[in-house]
Order: sequence, then structure tokens, then C-alpha cells
Amino acid sequence: MAWASEADLEAVFMEDLGALGYSVDHGSEISPEMRNPMRTSFRETFLLPVFFDALKRLNPELPITVVQEAATRVHDVVYATDVVQENRRLHDLLVNGVALTYFADGEERNARVQIVDWENQKNDWRAVNQVDVVGKNPRIPDVVLFLNGLPLVVVELKGTEGAGIDAAYRQIDTYKEDIPDLFRTSLLTVISDGLNARYGSLSAGLDRFMRWRTIDGETIIEENTSLALQTLTQGLLDPQTLLDLMRWFVVFEDEGRGPVKKIAGYHQFHAVRKAIQTILTAQGGDGKGGVIWHTQGSGKSLLMTFLAGRVMRHPGLDNPTLVVLTDRNDLDNQLFATFGRCKDLFGEDPVQADSISDLKDLLNREVGGVVFSTIQKFRPETGEVFPALTDRSNVIVMVDEAHRTQYGFEAKIKKETGEVRHGLAYQLRQALPNAVYIAFTGTPVELVGANTRGVFGEYIDVYDIAQAVADGATVPIYYEARVAKVELDEEFSRELDEKFDEAT
Repeated sequence: MAWASEADLEAVFMEDLGALGYSVDHGSEISPEMRNPMRTSFRETFLLPVFFDALKRLNPELPITVVQEAATRVHDVVYATDVVQENRRLHDLLVNGVALTYFADGEERNARVQIVDWENQKNDWRAVNQVDVVGKNPRIPDVVLFLNGLPLVVVELKGTEGAGIDAAYRQIDTYKEDIPDLFRTSLLTVISDGLNARYGSLSAGLDRFMRWRTIDGETIIEENTSLALQTLTQGLLDPQTLLDLMRWFVVFEDEGRGPVKKIAGYHQFHAVRKAIQTILTAQGGDGKGGVIWHTQGSGKSLLMTFLAGRVMRHPGLDNPTLVVLTDRNDLDNQLFATFGRCKDLFGEDPVQADSISDLKDLLNREVGGVVFSTIQKFRPETGEVFPALTDRSNVIVMVDEAHRTQYGFEAKIKKETGEVRHGLAYQLRQALPNAVYIAFTGTPVELVGANTRGVFGEYIDVYDIAQAVADGATVPIYYEARVAKVELDEEFSRELDEKFDEAT
């Protein structure tokens, strides 16, 4: 159903935000025409007194001059004609703080001025509706969520008959054109018509605006119900969720045409949260970190990237080494390119093993490192077992497309020579005996002797084709059953099987 008016929808939305801990205000209360204004003009999009107070509160040990300089670096526009580049610059400052040097007691000191309290004890959260902003043209966004005086989320609601989710998106697009300063520090935007609710990044077209269909990561709420906006509000706009999303689940990918901002979907966000817990549990135990089954087309490469970033910066993993394994060179190159474009998440550049000897050199380290390899590089010399490279338990192995090459544990005897051979999975675990292994797959295999869960542990998270289609993340797949007759002579068939076994 349509709401009686946008004002009714907006009022309910603001009430829900208040229940989440936001201070709820009307745009008139932050008007520059107030006696003690929070904004110097209608063009100003920062609540400057709130912002400056937050900086002082979060950095009490720093001189006021240093805090003022940090505030200036955030406030002053650097990329005036490219809002995505400007957003990328400020995202880095929000996440990592403002690095400065200053003099005290006659010596130069380094400081990093924090803008956000990641523990969420000292942050200022405000939800303001009907915010007047002047730019190329004057505009009044429905709701703006502010974090420490900085606009973090812009919300557009359409609750009247005939106005839908696409109309809300077009309005956001107009805001980006007319009042781009409002989006300098934005994490995401939200659009809703009361029945549908979507969120997207600054770079996203309407087809890239996503649903957020869960509050707890387990129960999925159906779309086109009155609960859609409420679910997105409670599940996504909860302050701690927004902080986690901003810190761990945002990348700016640049393939040569300028940066594109990408944000995790709810299935990626909650899968990473769950995976971190299983990795911590498996460390020092059986090493089975579990299986993430996310259907093809659902963003598995970005999911791996987000998890890798979280792994590399998790204090409980003690500066781990991350090994990313595939079973084909093209997959290795593709995934390595994705990680390379998102290297800011890891704090270091990923490296790719060119050979078996190069792999051994790259893994001969005590801490850190993001190393890419195909599993075939764990093949030992004929008749030998791959040597142990490290016995550390803070090595995390992420296996993409965890299928046939990951099941070779049992020894086999080659008929012609009597040579005993072990599969690559056995050799991998000889090389990294105490590592934690976590698998990613779009099509898990559950045959005797080839069971994904048997090798890696239980499912961490499942995002199947039905859920992906319901989310609009992928298109439906239709199958037509046919039988294709293929006949091979016995000798050729036997030879083919032997060569295939040897190769895999």
C-alpha cells in the first residue's frame, strides 16, 4: 500500500531512528538563521561546532592547534569537480584519521587525529529531516544522518501514490548534481517508497541499489512489505553497523576510468562477521574454518576481499599471513587483480607467486603478507612430500572454488612405476600444517570422498540462487534436461582417466 503522505512515512522513519539512539532534529534547528547556528550558511553541509567538539573529545591529548588543522583538512574541498574522488579522500581520513606533525617541547611529533570513535562511546549521532541546502540549486533532502557533525547517510522517501523507488533514486541523483557537498563524507544513500527500501554507494546506479533484508543476519524479511524499510533501518542504519560497514566493507575500485565506490551487501557483511568467529575458533584446533557457499554472481570476489581485509587487521589473529588459493591461472590472475585494486583494506600490497620456489620464499616469513598462488604450486618433486614451510597457526588459507583439487588426501600407487603419490590437498597441509583453512564456493560438492564440508568444516553462511534472485543480485537460471550420448573406447577412456587423475 502507499502511505497517506510522505510526512507520515518520514515521521515513522524518524521515530525508528530515535529508538536506535539518534538525536532527532528538524532541519530548522540546524539552520544558519538560528541564534547559535550549527552552520555558517545554507551552503555549509557540516555541523561545524558538533564536528569540532567531537575532534576535541576524541583527541584530548592533542593541542587545540593540531585539532584545528585536522578540522581544516577535512572541511576544505580538494577535488571540487569530482565528488567520488573527494569522497574517497575523506573516507580515508574518516577510517584512518588525519596524520599530522607538530612541535611540542622543542621537538617534532607525529599525531593522527581521530574523527570517529570505533567503540562508539564518544560519537555524536543525529538524524535531521528537511535539511535546506543551497548549491547549484536549493534542495531539501528528506533525512540526513550525521556522525560527529558530518553528513553520513542521505535518505529520500516517497510515500505518495504514483511515486516509487525509482522516483526516490532520481531525486538522490538530482541532489548529487545540485548539492554535491552533501555527499563529500557520505557512506551511502537510502531510498524507499515505504514498501521497498534500497541502499547504494555514491557511484551506484539504480540497478546497483541493494536490499538489506535482515536485522540479525539469520532471519530474512520478504520485500514489498511494510517491514522492508523498518528492516533496513534496524539492520543497516544501526550506528554500530554503519561504523563496521564504513571501516571494513567499503572499497574504491579503479579500473582506469576513475574510482567506483562499492559497499558490501547484507549477505557479505554477515558472512564476514560469522567467518571471523569460525577462524578464531579453528585456530589452534583442527584448522577447519568452514565453508561459505554464495552462489555465482553474488559478489564472491568482493566477499573474499572484505574478509581478507578483516583478517589482516584483526588483533586476535596476531598479524597473520593470508594465502589465497585457486586451481586455475585465470582465476588466480582475476582475483589477484581485484585484491590489488582494493589493497587499502589490507594495509599492504598483495603478491603473486610465480613458481614453486617463489612460493616457498614468499611463505618463509614470520608475520604478515597476502600471498596468491595456485594449488598446483604445492606439487613436490617426484616421489617426495612437500616440505613444511611454517608451523604457525596464524596462517589463514582462503580457497576459492573449493572442489576437486582440495580432496586429494589418500595415497595412490601409479600402476606403471609403483610410485606412491598423494593429492595436492595432502601436500598443502604438509606445507602449512597448523593453518586455518576456509573455503568459498558457488557449487559445493557432496560426493563420497569429495565433500566440501568434510574437508573444510561446516557451512559458515549460505546464500543460494533463490535468495540471490529474490534480492535482485542475479537473474533466474532455467534448466532443460537433455541426455547427450558420449562413447569412448575402453583403452582411450582408461588413459584419459589416468591423465585426469594425475593433473588434478
